[in-house]
Amino acid sequence: MKDKIDSDVLKIYKRLESAGFEVYFVGGSVRNILLNQKPKDWDLTTNATPEQLQAVFPDSFYDNAFGTVGVPLPETQETEHPGVVEITTYRTESSYVDHRKPEKVAWGKTIEEDLSRRDFTINAIALKFPECTFIDPYDGRADLEKKLIKAVGNPNERFKEDALRLMRAVRFATQLSFSIEEQTLRSVMNDAKLITHISGERVRDELLKILASDHAYEGVMLLDITGLLELILPELTNGKGVSQERPGRHHTTDVFTHNVLSLKHTTSKDPIVRLATLLHDVGKPAVRSEDNNGLVIFYNHEVAGAKIAKIICERLRLSRKQKEKIITLIRWHMFTVDEHITDSAIRRFIRRVGVENVGDMMDLRIGDRLGGGTQVAESWRLKKFKERITSELNPPFSINDLAVDGNDLIKEFNISPGPEIGRILKTLFEEVDENLELNTREYLLKRIKEIQ
Repeated sequence: MKDKIDSDVLKIYKRLESAGFEVYFVGGSVRNILLNQKPKDWDLTTNATPEQLQAVFPDSFYDNAFGTVGVPLPETQETEHPGVVEITTYRTESSYVDHRKPEKVAWGKTIEEDLSRRDFTINAIALKFPECTFIDPYDGRADLEKKLIKAVGNPNERFKEDALRLMRAVRFATQLSFSIEEQTLRSVMNDAKLITHISGERVRDELLKILASDHAYEGVMLLDITGLLELILPELTNGKGVSQERPGRHHTTDVFTHNVLSLKHTTSKDPIVRLATLLHDVGKPAVRSEDNNGLVIFYNHEVAGAKIAKIICERLRLSRKQKEKIITLIRWHMFTVDEHITDSAIRRFIRRVGVENVGDMMDLRIGDRLGGGTQVAESWRLKKFKERITSELNPPFSINDLAVDGNDLIKEFNISPGPEIGRILKTLFEEVDENLELNTREYLLKRIKEIQ
């Protein structure tokens, strides 16, 4: 067991113990050790107060009201460190405010008291070192063996204390490929509406962890079963029952099922790309109509979807970069892969999507194909399209690559700086983009005279 504990983390543990305080490993680090996995994050709990902890660790920081002191780990070339060890004073809590945070936090006196306030039994296990003895008052080790997510004590009380635990139950079940214990699952379903009290940032963090797991599809379906999905992503569940079937179309499911199956089959491991894939047809319910023959159509659903995705991203407080990627992938996912497409059209596609998003768009398209019932991930046309994109990426042609620029227009043609220069360069660029052989200074100077 010692070989799974980072040596620098162990030094912090022993230093605190040498100062005369009780200290235990707790939370995810203990859970991972019991699952025979090397912990990624390290959490300790102690009877030392934050002030006493900072006296022991002068380089630590304490900027919260919950008794957690961060102790930086040294940077070495040999070991990858998570950055800090979080040490939390034993806690006991009273009533909670708005199902989000305790009204007040008081320091506890015993490890048992501290474990009683934790969310799930598999997270309520403490490890004493070097004896390697466990404090496990809620049989968390047995639940690990049973592969169960079970609330500590009364699940209704746990979820009403902090409603984010509703999503954490789903997240742990997804990441660990566990089941949620029957009574705990019933409480998640009964208390699902409490999630509306939780901030977008906290919901986002749990959702992205679910999407980043090896079982993202199962996680989203569990969110749906529990009733949480329609509360955090109602735009997605609006696709339930919205049929896509029509002659010649490979889609055989409703919009919702297609979206989640596309997530299941996407080749991307990036949770942001996976979220874009999950939402790629989210605009279809809003634009659904029928043509003159009574057949269902979804005209401009990618445009509507991009607008809806923007609202979702802002609600979840995603970063600007994350939001832009999701909106771009959804807006342009209906690209054509016809073998007769011109080189200039491919370059336009690259500019619209952005060089950095081209690979992600291919991952989304593969998920879209397989999620729609197609048996082959990449058609020969898509493979050919990817080959042609690669040939245009080194580097992609842009207006800055023209053989003339604004300075030439000013010096050679006495054109004043302003929108006229932009108009002329744009005209030249559109012409040259259709035939790169025209990108010579001689030809472009001649064309400028003609289009002034």
